[in-house]
Amino acid sequence: MTPLMMLFLGLVMVATAFLSGLFGMAGGMVLIGVLLAFLPVPTAMVLHAVTQMASNGWRAWLWRRHVRWRSVAAYAGGALLALVAWSIWSYVPSKPVAFIFLGLTPFLLRLAPASLAPDPESAVQGVGYGAACMTLMLLTGVSGPLLDSFFLGGRLDRRQIVATKATCQILGHGMKLAYFGGMIADAGQLDPKLAVMAILASMLGTTLARRFLEAMTDTQYRRWAGHIITVIAGYFLIQGSWLLVVPA
Repeated sequence: MTPLMMLFLGLVMVATAFLSGLFGMAGGMVLIGVLLAFLPVPTAMVLHAVTQMASNGWRAWLWRRHVRWRSVAAYAGGALLALVAWSIWSYVPSKPVAFIFLGLTPFLLRLAPASLAPDPESAVQGVGYGAACMTLMLLTGVSGPLLDSFFLGGRLDRRQIVATKATCQILGHGMKLAYFGGMIADAGQLDPKLAVMAILASMLGTTLARRFLEAMTDTQYRRWAGHIITVIAGYFLIQGSWLLVVPA
């Protein structure tokens, strides 16, 4: 890889880490699209995992005082149940169906009655959403707007949402790597310098976002985060529908 290409990827990693550091979402999806455009699939997936673990890990550390550990424990329990279940039952849906489901979930959540509204402080819901999000991550590589919609429910403030969601994402990506053990075998193809750059760029972007998150109000955060979820969900719906019409 040329120095110019490494510089370009480094800037993209900083920008996407900044986006995720500010809203706790969207950056990872943008990054994987860019990586797949320039790198072989195994290398792109491994590099994406490295950046996401670094970005979420550093974000969780910066906001560690705001992590809601009860919510993390419930989410982890559900994710583990899904990991065990999918390790036994290896059903894989078609890609169009998976993307359409990803796109529909946040809209379906908005139609739910108030008594069933997402609440990240509910242990029962935490287990359920943990299992659902882990299933989506294993089937499609991302948990999508479902996890974002879950954490925007309830009464958590913006710092608690970003910190707790980042901690859950560390667990999710770690379990995904454990599930796809064959992918880890290809890690040796990844340039160590590129991996180090990815970690540093993720930490830089996340750190830069901290001041902007502090300056936002909870109302502004929720409004913009809601718009981002709608755009991402719409993208998944369009992509899934397109694949149904024009199979890859």
